Amino acid sequence: MPRIVCVAGARPNYMKIKPVMDALEHRGAEVLLVHTGQHYDPAMNDVFFADLGIRPPDRYLGVGSGSHAEQTGRVMTAFEPLLDEVAPDIVVVVGDINSTLACALVTAKAGPLLAHVEAGLRSRDWSMPEEINRVATDRVADYLLAPSPDAVDNLRAEGYREDQVHLVGNVMIDTLLANLERARASDVLGRYGLSKGEFGLVTLHRPANVDDPEVLAGLLKALGEIAGSCPLVLPVHPRAAGKLAEIGVPGGIQLVPPAGYLDFIALQDAARVVLTDSGGVQEETTALGVPCVTLRDNTERPITVEQGTNVLAGRDPERIVATVGQVLDAPPAPRRPKLWDGRASDRIADVLLAGGTAATRPRPTDLAAPADPPASTDRPRAVGPKTPIDPTSPTDRTFPI
Repeated sequence: MPRIVCVAGARPNYMKIKPVMDALEHRGAEVLLVHTGQHYDPAMNDVFFADLGIRPPDRYLGVGSGSHAEQTGRVMTAFEPLLDEVAPDIVVVVGDINSTLACALVTAKAGPLLAHVEAGLRSRDWSMPEEINRVATDRVADYLLAPSPDAVDNLRAEGYREDQVHLVGNVMIDTLLANLERARASDVLGRYGLSKGEFGLVTLHRPANVDDPEVLAGLLKALGEIAGSCPLVLPVHPRAAGKLAEIGVPGGIQLVPPAGYLDFIALQDAARVVLTDSGGVQEETTALGVPCVTLRDNTERPITVEQGTNVLAGRDPERIVATVGQVLDAPPAPRRPKLWDGRASDRIADVLLAGGTAATRPRPTDLAAPADPPASTDRPRAVGPKTPIDPTSPTDRTFPI
């Protein structure tokens, strides 16, 4: 059986890597968990390991915070000798954080097979660092493990071989379904004086929303208006705490500490509506059947709009207030996408353990060259699509508001 390194670096990774590790170990693979230390605050890290029952990492790189370049460089510098030492057959990276890209680049140069969980997600928003991380990670990966059909469409449009692309479903939902009853037993509602179906839940953490004081002030103005008819609870993300304190939070919004995994699922499950800029929350609310209003102009998870409970509202305060009002008056019907069934990790393990070795498997360099030279030098061309992407095509779902 192969030796497989699974990489996690920040809170969004933990819910994705745990079921994959379990499925691989259940089949007899030797699994090493590497934690890069991109998230190190106990409220963003330790509580999730405890809630999810993740074993302590086999290796901890301790890279800490810094600029995108600093953080990515430190992960690469720390991961390279580790990879040389443990000599894995496969490295599994998840999501779209800096650690994902850094470990993907090191792996691609070192030679082991590379698997990307959540491959093919696209927002088409090149101002988002996560979008660049997604695209670049996919380009060097051997296994592109897609959570939804739109992700598969994106990868095919970009010219990837069929043997690289696998529709496996959503591992976030594996973790959600496995822990839902434990979450519902949480005392978090009583702790904060909340009643099921009588409050809204808010999350804000993306730089585009919290780093610009004018944008954040507009969002808080909208939230204050909404709180007049639906009280709101806002677990404060560390990167937003100082900005919220500077601007001031309107009445009707209850600030609470960052929530652990079980408490946060309990809050989502009990909320009347969720307002968020998080991709993972868009997925979790869709699986739970809870109305979600996304405070962004686009989404890399369009299936939550097509087949779920998610509505894009953008960042204009008036539009947000109007959209939330419509959702509260006529909530979207719950719909859960196909393959969001709690078995995505089993399908991932089956793919990885049947896929051959680096010596026998075609590598990412075996992409066909574009049929014609690109007509322009737009940044998205950097992914090297086999044919130019047609913005009007159904495979290019930008889902703007």
